[in-house]
Amino acid sequence: MHIEQNILDAVNIWLTPTFDNHTQEAIKEMMTTSPKELEDSFYKNLEFGTGGMRGIMGVGTNRINKYTLGKNTQGLSDYLHKSFPNEQIKVAIAYDCRHNSDTLAKIVADVFSANGIKVFLFSEMRTTPELSFTVKYLNCHAGIVLTASHNPPEYNGYKVYWQDGGQLVPPQDHEIIQLIEALNYDEIKFEANENLIEYIDKDVDDAFIKSSIENASFNTSASAKNDLKIVYTSLHGTSIKSIPQVLEKAGYKNVNIVAEQAQPDGNFPTVKSPNPEEPEALTLALALAEKTNADIVVGTDPDSDRLGVAVRNTEGKMILLNGNQSMVIMTHFLLQQWKKQNKITGTEFIGSTIVSTPMMLELASAFGVECKVGLTGFKWIAKFIKDFPNQKFIGGGEESFGFMVGDAVRDKDAVAATLLVCEIAAQAKEKGSSMYQELLQMYVDFGFYKEHLISITKKGIDGASQIKQMMVDLREKPLSEINDERVVFIEDYQNSTAKNLLTNEIEMLNIPQSNVLIYYLEDGSKICARPSGTEPKIKFYFSVNCKIENTIEFAEADEYLDTKIKNIIAEMQLN
Repeated sequence: MHIEQNILDAVNIWLTPTFDNHTQEAIKEMMTTSPKELEDSFYKNLEFGTGGMRGIMGVGTNRINKYTLGKNTQGLSDYLHKSFPNEQIKVAIAYDCRHNSDTLAKIVADVFSANGIKVFLFSEMRTTPELSFTVKYLNCHAGIVLTASHNPPEYNGYKVYWQDGGQLVPPQDHEIIQLIEALNYDEIKFEANENLIEYIDKDVDDAFIKSSIENASFNTSASAKNDLKIVYTSLHGTSIKSIPQVLEKAGYKNVNIVAEQAQPDGNFPTVKSPNPEEPEALTLALALAEKTNADIVVGTDPDSDRLGVAVRNTEGKMILLNGNQSMVIMTHFLLQQWKKQNKITGTEFIGSTIVSTPMMLELASAFGVECKVGLTGFKWIAKFIKDFPNQKFIGGGEESFGFMVGDAVRDKDAVAATLLVCEIAAQAKEKGSSMYQELLQMYVDFGFYKEHLISITKKGIDGASQIKQMMVDLREKPLSEINDERVVFIEDYQNSTAKNLLTNEIEMLNIPQSNVLIYYLEDGSKICARPSGTEPKIKFYFSVNCKIENTIEFAEADEYLDTKIKNIIAEMQLN
């Protein structure tokens, strides 16, 4: 097999004494037995994206390993010294249940300490939300969590947090990337200063659990808590370190944990994907719910930032709520509680994203608060909290099963959100209702919004260009009518414009640029196109809505909106 010269050049660098014998031997083995794997391991540098990096573990520039993470950490160390001159810089480091996470976390700690930076390293795996909390709690300048979220077992990753506990946002990320790319591997300082590495655990755990309970508890009676039957699964992840303790200390005793998935395991042996967005991931939890006659099921992903929620519908059948549904239920409950406590003064806000349900805007309007809408990703919601210190953040989320309760954690947080959904379910059950019935009533009160997502992958060498052409066509030949409804508004986040097609007026969007296009139809429907930046894939998000007078009309309206979505997909030739 012919190997390109640029790949051979990269390989030869990794065969120098800068790299350890194990790495060099692994490369030599690939050269003789797996040239294709060698090519994939070295054909590019694993990108440090807007919040960090994620990839397959192994040797090479396109893999997660000691040297790629070391280089990132060296670049970040240089940036921290540049940003905080004459200060004792402090960072916190956590890691999840993935293979090698503990080893990689120690390597990252070593590099920071070798650069004179004080390190607070968790002695065992911990959740991503606890890392975000810890950055602020210990007054750190930055934080790192070793995780690949719900990617397959062969992946790992590295997420970077700043002083406020939120993930990196522009322009900091680009400045750090420039420093990383300018480094040579022989400039990485691997020799640890152990005096600067402090192991943390129980004291921080206790503070985090206390904060989670304070933020997500809302005067639920002891009898209501005792009456709620909960099934919980950590899907082999880190939330087992926090959620059972939070629920117990908050007063929830009737918790059934899925035993087969309670042990942290980077192989995730009982699921195809440890992602609570996938119904299959909650199969064992749903079976246990039937066995125990549970009211609610909660499952979290490996680093415990996402949660999936299943509740019983009006027929008593367990159904999985989608991310938009769980988000509006939690947001509505928080708004109700804040209103009940006379805490809404007109300076509060909730947060959402441009691809999430517009129902969040309706909730905000009804309760007299602002809904700030940003790009996809919780780093933008966290940035709102930092950018608007005179406004109080109530809560917010996005369609991909993430939610944030208050501002103690500045990332999606399945720990506090799990307690919150249990509070909602317990209070609803106590008054003879349920979470599902509460959702139906919200559809009556604020409008019935139904969302749907499709993801289209274009395989092969032409995949990326086909995706690119789809976006070009949507921009240069915009649809004027879809499903017999006029397109009245087009938002193009790539050039920061919002065009009114009825008046031809153009407004500028005050949101960072991104390759996203949103069509708004005359009936209030919304269609969003968003290509992936790293693979030949494009996502289309659909939101349609209608009014219903009472909950009895729900089934008919649901069928009507489902048909509308199918018609839109067919007309846009996306099926």
